[in-house]
Amino acid sequence: MAIIHKTTMSPGKLELLAAWLPDRPWYLPTGRPPELVRSGGFRLDDPEGEVGIEFMVVTDTSGGEPTAYHVPLTYRGAPLSGAEAALVGTTEHGVLGRRWVYDGPHDPVLTAQLLALFQGRTEPQAQSLSDTPDPSVTVRYEGPEPAGAEGAPALTVTRVLGEAAAPADTTLGEVTAGWTGPDGSAHRGVFASLAAR
Repeated sequence: MAIIHKTTMSPGKLELLAAWLPDRPWYLPTGRPPELVRSGGFRLDDPEGEVGIEFMVVTDTSGGEPTAYHVPLTYRGAPLSGAEAALVGTTEHGVLGRRWVYDGPHDPVLTAQLLALFQGRTEPQAQSLSDTPDPSVTVRYEGPEPAGAEGAPALTVTRVLGEAAAPADTTLGEVTAGWTGPDGSAHRGVFASLAAR
């Protein structure tokens, strides 16, 4: 079970992401620096209790229309070997000290736990509360074992969020969750999917 500490991070998550997002190939440039607000998300627990795993939604309000981004992050107490290109930045946590923040889809702990979510071996947790399941996150999976076998389904993490659409013919499963727009409007969409190769 992850313990959510009520403390400070310097720089904060939004500061790190505002500097990191514009260089992503999936970022939709507005011609202005990102203006990010936290919009939702959920967490998964690391069974080893070492890595923080957060599926964060931030909305960029710098353009004419707000754009919601799904930014899975992992938080580590030491650098992840071989993952230099996936480093979002480092921050000082008020309780845990120096933390290395990574783009989650490149962290094997996050991908393993996301597959475990599809398999029903773990459950989504509230973003800001310790030991509190988040029943608003829904999981559908109909297919072979998602991990460990040749020809396993392909995992895709949605980066730019939109309203949930009809799944493609090759889609075997989806994780769907909600977020809140800057105007308070409620939205739901697919955060991750598994598809037949």
